Amino acid sequence: MLRTPVWATASLLAVAISLAGCGEDKAPAEQAAAPQAATTQSEPAPAAQETVNSEAAQAVVKHYADIAHAVFSDAHSAALKLQDAVDALLANPTEETLQAAKAAWIAARVPYMQSEVFRFGNPVVDDWEGQLNAWPLDEGMIDYVKGDYQHALGNPGATANIIANKELQIGEDKIDVSEITGEKLASLNELAGSEANVATGYHAIEFLLWGQDLNGTNAGAGERPVSDFIEGEGCTGGNCDRRRAYLKAATELLVSDLEEMVNEWKPGADNYRASLEKESAENGLRKMFFGMGSLSLGELAGERMKVALEANSPEDEHDCFSDNTHNSHYYNAKGIRNVYLGEYERIDGSKLTGPSLASLVEGTAPEVNSTVKTDLETTEAKLRVLVESAENGEAFDQLIGPDNSEGQEKVRAAIAALVQQTGSIEKAAAALGISDLNPDTADHEF
Repeated sequence: MLRTPVWATASLLAVAISLAGCGEDKAPAEQAAAPQAATTQSEPAPAAQETVNSEAAQAVVKHYADIAHAVFSDAHSAALKLQDAVDALLANPTEETLQAAKAAWIAARVPYMQSEVFRFGNPVVDDWEGQLNAWPLDEGMIDYVKGDYQHALGNPGATANIIANKELQIGEDKIDVSEITGEKLASLNELAGSEANVATGYHAIEFLLWGQDLNGTNAGAGERPVSDFIEGEGCTGGNCDRRRAYLKAATELLVSDLEEMVNEWKPGADNYRASLEKESAENGLRKMFFGMGSLSLGELAGERMKVALEANSPEDEHDCFSDNTHNSHYYNAKGIRNVYLGEYERIDGSKLTGPSLASLVEGTAPEVNSTVKTDLETTEAKLRVLVESAENGEAFDQLIGPDNSEGQEKVRAAIAALVQQTGSIEKAAAALGISDLNPDTADHEF
């Protein structure tokens, strides 16, 4: 969904379970309990013994911007490769070209998911990201679906089917969609005020490549036939010409949107990065810590894991059509680690390193720095368990199944590690004189 951070929230509210998305299973009456891990209300961190050197802090903020530029540049480069693969699929729809496009989509997620740590604290990213990564979506707005598919209650666009119709009837309004362009698709996001109406971005493309995942919490992802992209005789699913146009337009828009964000972080330009570097170093550090804590707690532990776990709901997993959720979670956490350690491994294998939050915290509270590093490693290890599980045939949507207590424990352990990690991030911020960080909880209790 398009989710807005709850800035400076001081209370933890009950979880709201979304019903929009991919799976076919309904949540059972008995739902898995979320972990009762140590929360962010831990013992206060040791106070900094000396004021952080402003020049050193500013160098850390500058390197943070360098990493952002590198990550978004990699996401753009990977999207260009996805675009090439989509073009090859449309030029010659075969099982081989379809699988190549799917592989390019999965590869494109690796750098993008590491970029999400920049979303929280940087309005330019948060205001922009919904067009690229909104979820869960009511896929019936885009294309054909199984007749009884689950969608957001009261959503008038849930079965609009843009691909099958040149005009949409939404309540009293008629919307011309005869020409499928990126601009037109972007205008349909949150149609009729419903956040589940998502027409663009990674997940719209994912649905077009994989189709619905009708397996619930059983094994298997979506299985869209390549014949859905054949022109003329042999077309399945109807309206193959419009499906082809939709996939092409959505992919082109993704590339364009990512290029926009690359430019916002480019050095030496009149852009968001320039305004960030003009702010006080303390403000820059606060944004870094807030981004790390909010992605760790409210978004990843809460929206992307706790919701799905408690509802036993594949509808609420992140990359639900492709069953790539394990990788998305893993690389989200990798992005948090990147920012704290001031390092990033680019998609070409080169490594970017420089002044880091870790070095600043080490200078004022080495024991806190050690704890943060340990917690980051623990979180990565717990999420690696989910990756290895998927690689061995048991994906995230199977782990959260109502009868899979062992799988649920794996997810619960990862959530607990993220919650613990967030508390350590707050202590690290306090060690540098940044109090009342209040990472976004997304209204979840932990």
